[in-house]
Amino acid sequence: MPDKVIVAGVSVDTRHWIGGQRVASAETFTDSSPIDGQPIGEIARGGPGEARAAVSAARAAFPGWAATPRAERARLLHAIADGVEKRIEELAIVETTDNGALLRSHRRGVMPRVAHNFRFFADWLLTLEHDDFETRGHTNHVSWDPAGPCVLITPWNAPLMLATWKVAPALAAGNTVILKPAEWSPLTASLLADIAAEAGLPAGVLNVVQGYGAEIGDALTSHPDVRRISFTGSVPTARRIAGSAAANLTPLSLELGGKSPLLVFADADLDLAVDLAVEQYDNAGQVCLAATRILVEESVAEEFTRRFVAKAGTLVQGDPRDEATDIGPNIHPRQLEKIDGFVQRALAAGARAVIGGHRKEGQFYAPTLLTDVAQDSEIVQEEVFGPVLTLQTFAGEDEAVRLANDTRFGLAATLATGDPERAARVGARLVAGTVWVNCFFVRDLQAPFGGSRLSGVGREGGTWSFDFYCDLKNTVTAPKGWKDHG
Repeated sequence: MPDKVIVAGVSVDTRHWIGGQRVASAETFTDSSPIDGQPIGEIARGGPGEARAAVSAARAAFPGWAATPRAERARLLHAIADGVEKRIEELAIVETTDNGALLRSHRRGVMPRVAHNFRFFADWLLTLEHDDFETRGHTNHVSWDPAGPCVLITPWNAPLMLATWKVAPALAAGNTVILKPAEWSPLTASLLADIAAEAGLPAGVLNVVQGYGAEIGDALTSHPDVRRISFTGSVPTARRIAGSAAANLTPLSLELGGKSPLLVFADADLDLAVDLAVEQYDNAGQVCLAATRILVEESVAEEFTRRFVAKAGTLVQGDPRDEATDIGPNIHPRQLEKIDGFVQRALAAGARAVIGGHRKEGQFYAPTLLTDVAQDSEIVQEEVFGPVLTLQTFAGEDEAVRLANDTRFGLAATLATGDPERAARVGARLVAGTVWVNCFFVRDLQAPFGGSRLSGVGREGGTWSFDFYCDLKNTVTAPKGWKDHG
């Protein structure tokens, strides 16, 4: 099989990147584009052997990288960012072809953010410090020691951006990395390996291995030389990873699913609220943070729905490479079947489709809004991960908060209100890792990010990332006992 595929004129190596070299596998898997369902190429299908080789390479490279001065680590991360910026167009078209997200978004927002991820953590590293403090005359000094090889397992919905949210802080902290991208969207991780090598990152510091789920994942997450595991994906997979890591007590950071609410109060700017609601169809609804449960105060529900239907009707669904397209395809036929299954079961149980409720030609699902849904129904309680929203009403704040918190998840929540006191009051009562007020998906990397309940374990971002990717050490020094070396 060929070692490379050509995607819109861009050459992408389909082999693993281990110890600074391209490594083939005896088996491959087919990577297809959700745009037309056609195969892109055959990707190296790794297993336990490739997993062990990648961990071995990361372990061998770790002492040198951990000892590399902070300034030099930061310089190399900035060099990687430079490489990303030089190849934004290539990265954008490859990722759009591979996962179906909008090309215009990749060009203008996602790929520039990838570069920013490296720059942010490079700069944060250089300012990372904790003030010394005294205990009965003894000095306490806190330091962040690199932990060791890190396994980073990333999802298919925003492959490169979500990968670099993990890769950048792990490398900045002085760790070596084994990156395992999702099998439905592996291509930009391979390009990242090329960019890192061109930037001068030492061999073995970043390794990229591809493969199908547990075939390679179990060998990575159970390896005794792995010191940290960070995973973004589904709850069932997280449970498997946690079980695999348990034998070695390997620390985990898990960013999992969501069933986030959007609370619309009667005092809200309704046009803003509608814009926020329609925005939840972004990336064909394949966003873990999406506020898929629309909760609207009864007195404005009818008007909100009318405006929502009008606004949603302007969305253009089609080829994500077209500048005019607002919603592209869903990632995979299996995901499309899952989405439709949720919707059809909800309709059979009595839900009403205000808009949508059906598949379209190809791998597209019509933007859908379901009403007449019970709070304990599957469609309200479980993550669909497609362009499917539900609408429920509430009479007051207490009911709004009760409905908002009544799932097993707690990743995010969005409020639309014109009353800042209400925003503070309601926001304080919501179970969520992030609460947005009159906005959505605004994330500063210096803020903590993660979920509550089944939406995750731990927080990353800013100093929280270094707290996870490092072993924190406190050195306590007595005021006496020094010899005169004069």
